[in-house]
Formats: sequence, structure tokens, C-alpha cells
Amino acid sequence: MPPMPASLQVGKPYPIGAHWDGLGVNFAVFSAHAERVELCLFDSGGYQQMTRLDLPDYTDEIFQGYLPQARPGLVYGYRVHGPYQPDAGHRFNPNKLLLDPYAKKTVGTLHWSDTLFGYRVGSARADLSFDRRDSAAAMPKAVVVDESYGWGNDKAPCRDWADTIIYEAHVRGLTVQNDTISKPERRSFAALCNPYITDHLVKLGITSIELLPIHAYLRDRFLVSKGLSNYWGYSTLSFFSPEPSYLKATPGSADEIRQAVQRLHTADIEIIRDVVYNHTCKCNELGTTLSWRDFDNASYYQYVQDDQRRLINDTGTGNTLNIAHPRVLQMVLDSLRHWAQAYHVDGFRFDRGTTLGREAHGFDPCSGFFDAIRQDPVLSRLKLISEPLDLGPGGYQLSNHPPGYSEWNDRFRVGVRRYWRGDQAQRPELAARLMGSSDIFKNFKRKTWASMNFITSHDGVTLHDNVSYNERHNEMNGEDGNDGHGENISNNWGTAGPTDDVDITTILEMVKRSLLATLFFSHGTPMLLGGDEMGCTQQGNNNAYCQDNAISWVDWAGLLGDGETSEKSLLRTTRRMIALRKQHPSLRAEKFLHGNTEILPGLSDTARFDEQGSELKPDFWANETAQMLSLSRAVVSGGNVDVTYLALNASHEDRAFIVPNPERSWKIELDTATPDQEPEIVNAAAIKIAAHSTVLLTANVSI
Repeated sequence: MPPMPASLQVGKPYPIGAHWDGLGVNFAVFSAHAERVELCLFDSGGYQQMTRLDLPDYTDEIFQGYLPQARPGLVYGYRVHGPYQPDAGHRFNPNKLLLDPYAKKTVGTLHWSDTLFGYRVGSARADLSFDRRDSAAAMPKAVVVDESYGWGNDKAPCRDWADTIIYEAHVRGLTVQNDTISKPERRSFAALCNPYITDHLVKLGITSIELLPIHAYLRDRFLVSKGLSNYWGYSTLSFFSPEPSYLKATPGSADEIRQAVQRLHTADIEIIRDVVYNHTCKCNELGTTLSWRDFDNASYYQYVQDDQRRLINDTGTGNTLNIAHPRVLQMVLDSLRHWAQAYHVDGFRFDRGTTLGREAHGFDPCSGFFDAIRQDPVLSRLKLISEPLDLGPGGYQLSNHPPGYSEWNDRFRVGVRRYWRGDQAQRPELAARLMGSSDIFKNFKRKTWASMNFITSHDGVTLHDNVSYNERHNEMNGEDGNDGHGENISNNWGTAGPTDDVDITTILEMVKRSLLATLFFSHGTPMLLGGDEMGCTQQGNNNAYCQDNAISWVDWAGLLGDGETSEKSLLRTTRRMIALRKQHPSLRAEKFLHGNTEILPGLSDTARFDEQGSELKPDFWANETAQMLSLSRAVVSGGNVDVTYLALNASHEDRAFIVPNPERSWKIELDTATPDQEPEIVNAAAIKIAAHSTVLLTANVSI
């Protein structure tokens, strides 16, 4: 570190953050209401504060200063002076060291202490009191970085949406129990690009891996006190810094992430990041003073009308970022571009996307957030996915996002689970979901990929648990089992949890395969929860956000051992389903098919049939007790027409289906009742569809 100067030179207001230009570092931070900002410099470990320097200039609400000869590796933080007036929305407290909102790297661990709060914890006046204790010793610090990296010939896969198959995974949980990976690498990005993992994804047929949050995040105090952890990472501490624990070395280099991206790109796999811009880790108005709050609480957060002391809680976490503020929106866009350009990320999944699109008058598909991304030359070209709900007014906005976005379609999850659970009157709903949910996504002339189809996700039970537990088992979360969804839409088929009953095991394995077949043979973009392809369990926990242990981690043992296992069998079947989806355009049609287009005489783009092989009559939907459904879909591909026929039987009895149009030389490609059976030509007028099973037939018709 160079000798500490007595003062900073005048810097530049852009770019915001700490930027090294080869000769020194420019520091720039936003605050519309602060009176003074001090830059605090620390030793390399972040333990001892070496000096405090005032940022000498203020331009367009940006405090700025330039430190000559400073280099990457410099450790720093800020102290911000201004009014402490909670009733007016201001909570400045210069006794609290703050993390730069634009920090590209952090060093040190947050140590829970009452000094992290701007007010006196336990005071009768609560947050109207003022705490004068220094918080620096308990705070992580920011580090100046050199973002240059030799990307070589790295090339984004740029997968078409119609060909996309997403695998949702947790960096740590995916790799920690895989014995083929060296222990120092497990839990990290180095493990994510390990040849075993990439080979597994490639053979499975995955085109895109969607990672749960990798932003640096906070381990919440109430979880730490219970010996638990914020495993999912949705409590963001820094929008620009990677989570240090996901890097192999300590302190780790972010180049490890870039190397993982390069290697996954080489395997033709995209990287999509789950990002959390709707709230921060700071809880409600009684939360900590770590970063944004003390820089400018009144600008960064939404507060209750006529009560600036209280924060709006549309997100369920105690606070909601004020995306409508131009500087807050700028921070979000700068963060997204940073991950897209500095790390070559291929897309983003927006947690609580409704929050991001809510304006003063309510949710708006033409909100500032959506408009800014849609016109951005970098971000608009990426894959954009939204979770279309939050806890605020008008919080459910499925299908109301603008063009260019795919949306998590929970209607697919609910409808498919209900059908295979054996609920009555589910055929109309299932038929709509199989066809890409055109009844939902008819706005803005969207295509089938607007529907992000999923059976399970990180938030809820796994595929295996959906057929093994009727009730949630969240006792280890420390909330008396009352947290998480109260309804799993599941069926344990007679026994909760592990069972040696062969009859029950046969049914639940059949239903698992049928659930997966419905996912991969439906129009729309399929998302597979990592571990479902090998039948992983969370022991009935449907809210494992705080379980950084074997409950949440992917269990590879069933694949790595010798001999045949149910895990290996399910993996083979899942691979086969994905391969069939890729081989047959009619299983992944990009445009909605409505059955009103005749591709060839007597061949519509889609049709539904009864068990006699006849096209359905109107009373088909009126039969609430029937649990069979079959449909054909046809798409022109090259010089031929690809035709598939899907038959589903959710009843408890085997049923015979007469195959429609027998002259088409149908081939049974997959039967979930006998998943390892080789494809065979249909030689009889009827085929048997076993109880709880699905059969896929294909035909190729010349034009």
C-alpha cells in the first residue's frame, strides 16, 4: 500500500464504484441527502483502519474522489454523515462503517453484534435512539479489483428458446457430496466446471444451468443463533460481489467464476443467474446499518405513505427497493451489465419480478425497469426470466410481463401435480399446460417459451418427496414445522417417507417418471430441479432455505456406486425423455398450436382423442371422473411432418387406447411403465396404458 495521503484529489462522478485506471483509483458513491462522505482505508486483511479521507467533490448527487497510486487489492469502506431523522426517512450514522453498494469484492466476515445497528438495540425508543459505537470490527470490507481477464475464444452458446432445457442448481449443494471431486474444490465454482459435473449435464441434455443467487449474501442473525444458515442466498449483501464461500481459495479470486463460465460455454451450456433486486438483506426499519440504508435510506427504499419511518414490505423480507428511483434503477442495471460483461453470464431469473415492475399505480409491463432492460443493447439480448409474483397489492402477474420474458408458470406445476395425484376434473387444465399455456400467455403475441414449465424448484419439495410425503416436514427449520407451503399437492401412495413396500415403490417410481414425461413433452421451456433426475430427497422439507446440509445437498451416492439402483434407472429415463424432446420438433413447438391448421389432409397441427381413437366430442371435458388424456401434435420439419401422440393415464387401472390413424406406422418411443424397453412399432390396433403411466408414440409423415 502506498503512503497514506492527507487528502483525495477531485475525481469523476462516473462510473460509480471504485475503478482502477492503471494510475490510481476513482471512488464515486451516490447519496441525495448526505452531507459528507468519508473514505476509510484498511490494511490488507481489513482489520485496522489506516486513515479516513473526505470525498472532496459532489456532482449530480455523486460524492467522488481520486486516490493516486492506489492499486487493486486496496481495502476500503465508507462513513456517511447526515441527519439521523427516522421520521423523515433519514438514518445517517457515521459511526457505522458501510460497504460500498458497488463493491466488486468483499473481504472479511460479518460478525453479528449490536454495533451493526444504527440505533441502540433494546432502547425504549427503538430506532428513534442513536448508537455511537463503531461497527468497523464487525463489518466485511470492499476491495478494489482489476477486472481484466483473458477470455480467449469464449463464445456464448446463444441457445434458441425453443431448444432450451434449464437445470436449476445451487453451486454449493450440487457438488459438496460428489466424491469424484477433490474436497478442496467441492462447494465452489471450481467444482461446478469439474469434468464429472459438465459431463453429467451434457449427457443429461441440459442446455442452461440456472444458479441460485451467487451475490455475496448475509447469514441472518436469527438463523445463526439457531445454528442454521441462509443456504439459498436470497439475502443480498452486495449486488456486484460474488459470494466468497463459493470460491475455492480464501480469499478467493473471481476468476474462478470466469473459468467455470468458459468451461461450461465450451460444453455448450449457458449460465443463467437467479438475482434478487427486489429487496436487500437489511430487514425492516429495525434492521442493520450495513450499506444502502446509511448511504440514503429515503432514496434506496420504499416507505409507507405518510410514514417515512416505516418501510413497505411487498417482498416478505421487511423492505422493498425503490426501483422507481433513477439511481436505484441505475444500480440494478449496472449490476446486471457487470455480470453480463465481466462474467459473460447468459441470462437472469428475477426473484419476485412483480416487485420490479410495480409503479405508483401498480404493476406495469411498461414500467421503468422493464423499459430500461428492453432497450439496453447488452441486457435485451440475454435470456430473461421472471418470477411473476410477490406479496404486494396485485402481486400475481402471471402472463402480464412484456415480450422477451419467460415467466415461472406455477399453473403448470399445480395442474400437473393435481392430475398425477389423481384429482378429478383435471383434464382441461392438463391439456392447456401440455400445449404451452396459450390460454395464459396470449398477450403481446408471445410464443410457447414464455411459459417456464416446472414440476419442482428449490422452493418446495423435490420430485421424490412429492410422491413420498403428503405433509411438510420442516421441523429442523426451528419454526415448529409451520413455515413453508401448507399444501404440497402430493400423494405418498400409502406410506410417508422411505418404504420397503414393493407395491408402493413401484407406483411412486412410475408417477415420478410420468411427472417428468409431462414436463419434457409439454410445449414451453422445461426447468428441471437439480437432483430430481436421480430422485434426491429433502426428507419432506418443503422450505429448505436454511439447511446447508445433507437435507439440501444433491446426493450422488446412488449414481457413483456399483450395481443397478433406482437413481441410475431414473437418470437413464430422464436422459431419454430429454433426447426425445430434442429429436421431435412437435414436442417443443415454438408457436402455439390450436388445432385449426390442417398440415396435410386429415392431419391437424394438434388434436385430442378418446380411448376409441376418435377425435374428442364436447362431452369429453364434462366427464369429471375420467383421468385419461391423449393428444397428437404435428410440426413440419425439413421435408417431413413430425407427429407425436401422447397418452396419459392417471387412474388406478390399466387402460387400452385405440391408436388413431393406424396407417401412420406409429412407434412406441417411451412407456413410463417399462422405461428401459427399446422403441417398437405398434402392431396392434390398441395399446395398453398402465395405471399412473405415460406413453409417447411418434410417426414421420412425408409431405
